[in-house]
Amino acid sequence: MSKETLYGWGRTSPSVSDVVSPATELEVIKDMSTAKQYIARGLGRSYGDAAQLGGGTVIDNRDLDGVGVISNDGVVTVGAGTSIDELLSFSIPQGWFVPVTPGTRQVTLGGAVAADVHGKNHHVDGSFGNHVLEMRLVTPKGAVTISPKDDAELFWATVGGMGLTGVITTVTVQMLKIESSQMLVDTERFENLDAVMSAMQSGDDAYKYSVAWVDCMTKGSSMGRAILTRGDHAKKGDNSKRLEGPKPAKLLVPFNAPSGLLNSLTIKAFNEVWFRAAPKKKLAQPQSLSAFFHPLDGVRDWNRLYGKRGFVQYQFAVPDSAGETVNKVIERLSSSGVPSFLAVLKRFGPSNDGMLSFPMPGWTLALDLPVGPSALPQVLDDLDEMVLNAGGRIYFAKDARLSHEKVRAMYPRLDEFLNVKNRVDPEGRLISDLSRRLHIGR
Repeated sequence: MSKETLYGWGRTSPSVSDVVSPATELEVIKDMSTAKQYIARGLGRSYGDAAQLGGGTVIDNRDLDGVGVISNDGVVTVGAGTSIDELLSFSIPQGWFVPVTPGTRQVTLGGAVAADVHGKNHHVDGSFGNHVLEMRLVTPKGAVTISPKDDAELFWATVGGMGLTGVITTVTVQMLKIESSQMLVDTERFENLDAVMSAMQSGDDAYKYSVAWVDCMTKGSSMGRAILTRGDHAKKGDNSKRLEGPKPAKLLVPFNAPSGLLNSLTIKAFNEVWFRAAPKKKLAQPQSLSAFFHPLDGVRDWNRLYGKRGFVQYQFAVPDSAGETVNKVIERLSSSGVPSFLAVLKRFGPSNDGMLSFPMPGWTLALDLPVGPSALPQVLDDLDEMVLNAGGRIYFAKDARLSHEKVRAMYPRLDEFLNVKNRVDPEGRLISDLSRRLHIGR
């Protein structure tokens, strides 16, 4: 056991915890039996305080790793501490890809379930939990195997439950068959937000994957100009390369950048160059899996670019009927002068049965906002109100500052989740900095 100061990826809310690193399920049970309060942690890619517990015990899952044999129909059992990167290094050469991936491979499988991560294909395939066949879960009341058929209530409380129902030790996943380690990608540039949203509504169903980069620093007729990229896996006959696993990052940010480096002026300049460099329209361009799905993984520790003060990632979802909320949010940002270095817009398909799972049918926008501008707290509070009034919600895996008063309205199945949590954790020992802040459980 060691005492460590832990951060989320945004590096805004540190806390000090005792950290243990069990290598087996039996060791997890032992560590849980001796800790008063605890939460699991993987690679620390939750942006806020979801995988921290000030004054408690953090169970590091990274030694709960390993990949089993992939069956002929693509079913594999993976240790919960195995990263998506490690799984892909094993699976791609055999012709299998993860069914859903977030924007980074540096996420453990346990974390992918706990956050019910989503990707560019949610409008087609849903989120990660849709493809989990079963898992092993250690709760304060014992270790169990759960699936959509075996204790489905606990299974769907765990999918998206941010680690608050137990420590996942193994995950069995249905993988996706692929023929190539390349994508065929269509890229199109749009001069404003209305144009790109219209194109996504009318055309996304023709693609397995779709995502738009949005410029939140522009105003007027060019507000929300965007670059839309949509694609599908290349086939063997598409001049594709052989099946190769992901490559390690070639670049490294070795130290914290000076605070304020990413400001309105530098981000406006970057956005202008990025937008103009994109083709107006280009079809069926070959791209590697890594370039299409995980471009930021090419730079290790890229979060240091935001300096010591860190950054907030703000991600919300709103229903289809409230699509104008996306427009209002970007208008509020662009008029406030608060810079957003990265803004990503996607469409969500149907929700799954996860009680605290984030996606809902409609739109989701993720914003990276450097800490520093004096207007930032008020702007974020204003965005909360817009999202709440639209019947939307904030993503717990990205959150670092939401107030607890808004959680119940955003997640109407919270009481259902708490009933399941109380069944397996009657003493309230599974807790995190996030759950304390948002009053989720004790």
